[in-house]
Amino acid sequence: MVDWKNPPRLFIPGPVLVKDDVLQQLARPTLGHRGKEYAQIHGETVDMLKKLLFTEQNVFISTSSASGIWEAAIRNCVAPDETVLCTMCGAFSDKWSSVAKSCGREVEELKVEWGTATTPELIDEKLASGNYAAITLVYNETSTGLTNPVCDISKMMKEKYPDVLVFVDAVSAMIGLPMHFDELGWDVAFASVQKAFAIPPGLTVAAVSNRALEKAKTVPDRGYYFDFLAWAKSAEKNQTLVTPNIPHIMALNYQCHKLVKEGMENVWKRHKEMADFVRAWAKEKFDLFCEEKYASNTLTAVKNTKGINVAKTIKAVQEKHNTVFGNGYGKLKEQTFRIAHMGDINLDDLAELLAWIDEETG
Repeated sequence: MVDWKNPPRLFIPGPVLVKDDVLQQLARPTLGHRGKEYAQIHGETVDMLKKLLFTEQNVFISTSSASGIWEAAIRNCVAPDETVLCTMCGAFSDKWSSVAKSCGREVEELKVEWGTATTPELIDEKLASGNYAAITLVYNETSTGLTNPVCDISKMMKEKYPDVLVFVDAVSAMIGLPMHFDELGWDVAFASVQKAFAIPPGLTVAAVSNRALEKAKTVPDRGYYFDFLAWAKSAEKNQTLVTPNIPHIMALNYQCHKLVKEGMENVWKRHKEMADFVRAWAKEKFDLFCEEKYASNTLTAVKNTKGINVAKTIKAVQEKHNTVFGNGYGKLKEQTFRIAHMGDINLDDLAELLAWIDEETG
C-alpha cells in the first residue's frame, strides 16, 4: 500500500517528481470553465506558454494525454488520400506510426534501430523519393534517452521541403530542451505536463501553426474532441472546447510563472547540468545506451553493462529509500535502466539516487 503521507520520490521518465507547492495548486477552489475568472487564468497561461515555446501562433491546452495529439495531428492535417512519413527510432515514435495507420491514413515508415538517431540525410533521401503531406518526428525518444537532431532536420526541411507539414512529439523535451517553435517551422508540437513541466498527468500542451489550421479546413472527418478548428474558436474566448482539467491548469499557470521568471536559457542550462552529472556517472559505472552526442538532457538511458538485476535494484532502492527509477522500456527491459532529470528534480536529488544505486550494484 502507498503511504500517502510519504509517497515515493519518482525518478522515472514520467510522471516525475512533483513538489508540494505544485500539488497545493491542485487543491485550489475550482471555477466554472465558462466564466470570466477561468478565462483570465486560461488566457494568462496560454500567453506564458507562447513565451516559453517562442511562438506567436496557437497554443492549445488539451485535457488528455499527449497520445491524443498523435491522433489529432493526423486527423486534422493529413487528408485520407495523402501520405505521412513516420520516422521511427524507439517505442513512442513507432507507436505514432501505428496511430496514423489506425486513422486510415497512408503511412510510409523511416525506421532506424532503437538508440540510433534519425538524421537529416535519411529524411532527405526518403522525402526526395515521394510526395508526402507531413512527417512525424520525435524530439526526445523517452524509451531510449535519445534526442534527435531536430534543429538540423528542421533547417533541411525548410530549405528543401517547405510544403511538408512537420509534427513533433516533444513529450520529454518541451521545457527541458530548447524549442523555438516558430523559428523551427514546425506545425504541431506537443507535450504532456507530467514530464518537464513537473505536474501530475492530466494535460497536454500543443503548439499548432496557422498553416496547420488552414490545412485542417480542407480535411474532412476530423472528429470532435480533437478538432483543431473548434479548439481555435474556443481559444478566441480563452476557453477550451470541452470541460478542461481546471486544477491542472492552475498548476500549469503556477509552473509557467516560475519558468518565465527563471528564463528559458537558464532552464535549459539547468537541465544540461543535471544530464552531464548523470552521464558522467553512467559512463564511469556502466555506459550510455545511445551515442553520447545524441544523449538526452531530460533523461538518461543507462546501458546495463554490468548485467545487474535492474528490477531487483529498483525494488531495493524503493524499499530502503522510498525512491523509484525506471527499468528499460519494452524490449530494452533489464538491458537498460532510465533516470529522469527534468522538471523540479535537482542535482542534490540525483546525487542521492546515484549513491543509492551504487550501494546496490557495487
